[in-house]
Amino acid sequence: MPNTRPLIRIHNLETDQIIDREMNDDEFAQYEAEQAVLAAEVADKQAKDAAKADLLAKLGISEDEAKLLLG
Repeated sequence: MPNTRPLIRIHNLETDQIIDREMNDDEFAQYEAEQAVLAAEVADKQAKDAAKADLLAKLGISEDEAKLLLG
């Protein structure tokens, strides 16, 4: 049966023992919250990039030309 949650790796440097285990409920809740924040950031960046590309297309200029105008 495949894992349903990401794994946590614990490496004891004193004994060189490595333990891999599934995230517990608290760790998984934090992981999901972080993933939601990352997904929102990616969606926001994609929306901004699309709006920028749309504006440049309306103006009929390239991104390099816009940088020259604003720089």
